[in-house]
Amino acid sequence: MERTVAARLVFKTVADTKVAMAISVARNAGYTSFDENLSVTAGGEQVPLTELSDHHGGRFHYMEFADPTEVIVDYSASVAGLAEPEEPSLMELIRYVRPSRYAESDRLLPTSYAEFGGLQGGELLHAVRNWVFNELRYVSGSSRGTDGAVETLLNRRGVCRDYAHLAISLLRAKNVPARLAAVYAPGLSPMDFHAVAEAHINGAWHVIDPTGLAPRDAMLRITAGRDSSDTAFLSTVGGSLSLREIRVFATVNGDLPAEDPDKLAVIR
Repeated sequence: MERTVAARLVFKTVADTKVAMAISVARNAGYTSFDENLSVTAGGEQVPLTELSDHHGGRFHYMEFADPTEVIVDYSASVAGLAEPEEPSLMELIRYVRPSRYAESDRLLPTSYAEFGGLQGGELLHAVRNWVFNELRYVSGSSRGTDGAVETLLNRRGVCRDYAHLAISLLRAKNVPARLAAVYAPGLSPMDFHAVAEAHINGAWHVIDPTGLAPRDAMLRITAGRDSSDTAFLSTVGGSLSLREIRVFATVNGDLPAEDPDKLAVIR
């Protein structure tokens, strides 16, 4: 499979702003070819970037701006082949079964046990995916950046990150390691960066997308972590910025894979 992705961001900073950006495809083993280009300019000049390695092949690009400025980011990548399955460490399996900032599995433990009883493995994954899909409505702009899984369940609506946080919380409450993956998702409409959940069962990380908006077999990983606090595509670690423009593109060479929500799938 060959996938082509691109992103364009335009944002404006205040003085003394430091930015961490995660929009590059994860550098995982197994791809037969991997070509990418990243350009960041401010005032027509190239911005110095520091690439930082993160969990699961993810990469952040760090940049600093002493003066207020408008920043233009252009990224593109063409990736052929499929990534090799990841072998998690014991520490990762422990980390991803704990509650986190946006995935309050401890608070949703009674709900998870009431809804999913003695379900395990793939049967549990399918049940959680379908329950979240049916309980929430996808409404663009309906959630705040501070909303976690509990707030999402109370409001019964959200966007992809909210769906993923709720699914992750329900799975962790059943002692299943679960994490959030930020991906490029060919077939997604409207196109944007996408968030899905991954759960470790049967010796592998299986992806579930409770929104049902894109085929999982075509997704391309950007990064993964406990929740969206680890995977945000743009965040400040000093100062502040305002996002002025975002455009995302993702496609496959040939037909999109058919999506079967009852099938186990991995991000490759």
